[in-house]
Amino acid sequence: MPSNVRVTDNTWKTLREIATQAGESMQVILEKAVEDYRRKILLEEANKAYLALKNDSEAWQGEKKERLEWDETLKDNLEENE
Repeated sequence: MPSNVRVTDNTWKTLREIATQAGESMQVILEKAVEDYRRKILLEEANKAYLALKNDSEAWQGEKKERLEWDETLKDNLEENE
């Protein structure tokens, strides 16, 4: 659904310069920038959640235990196939 987005003159000039340098349309550059920003926010939220988990010693011990269990699962039948 196409629509207009208002940006400052400075943002528009920067977007145009990047598009020219990259040889892509301003729309493509803007789409890539928005996607990069979305991913950045996602990773920041994941990092916050991971830090909260680490700061909860009981939950963190459960996480470590689960990782060890998965490590063992991943080794299933390795000796038989070697």
